[in-house]
Amino acid sequence: MHRLALSFASIIAVAGLAATSAQAANLGLSGDLGTTGVGVHLSVPLAQTLNARFGVNYFDYSFNSSTKDVNYDAKAKLRTFDALLDWFPFDNGFRLSGGVIYNGNKIDATGKPKANGTYTINGNTYTASQAGQVDGRIEFKNFAPYLGLGYGNAVAPNKGWGFTADLGVMFQGNASTSVSNSGCNAPAAICSRLATDIAAENAELTDKVHGYNLYPVIRVGVSYKF
Repeated sequence: MHRLALSFASIIAVAGLAATSAQAANLGLSGDLGTTGVGVHLSVPLAQTLNARFGVNYFDYSFNSSTKDVNYDAKAKLRTFDALLDWFPFDNGFRLSGGVIYNGNKIDATGKPKANGTYTINGNTYTASQAGQVDGRIEFKNFAPYLGLGYGNAVAPNKGWGFTADLGVMFQGNASTSVSNSGCNAPAAICSRLATDIAAENAELTDKVHGYNLYPVIRVGVSYKF
């Protein structure tokens, strides 16, 4: 709860800075919540039916996951920055959006021994003290194209408060994975075999996340024109 409060505090701070800038021009500010986390976006009119939109999205959450061999305590860290163009083909609230997203999303994971205090990795069994700590990470390409549609024009004429929504896809590509261990407390031959088994576990994790190259973006929120 403490970290969640800090996340919201960070977003509020960004919103405050953006609002100060927006008051100096015909700009719109929106706050939203969805699959990219908690977000703040600034809309800038470029033409009657075209806006530029820039935003930051942030959130952390914990969950449990596993491969065939290892159970993990995992934490997803959502960190994305949007640079989008919103086109309003019917000159109303409906929009088509496209652009690029800086994708800092990642998942960090720590292996959990079985109830009997052992790991079985690649068919070989190790005590928790022998294996030490097993860590995994899943990351994505830094830049991802985005296409979507939505509703809401934060800088429409005579606009005050409004509703905003996005439905789209971030093309993040296949993930890269890494699994490592530290603190092996066993004879050198066993630690060497463990290193080989950890590499096999990384291959298994890679296979598990293969195909998750599209990230759904669903967001709803409110906007305000200054």
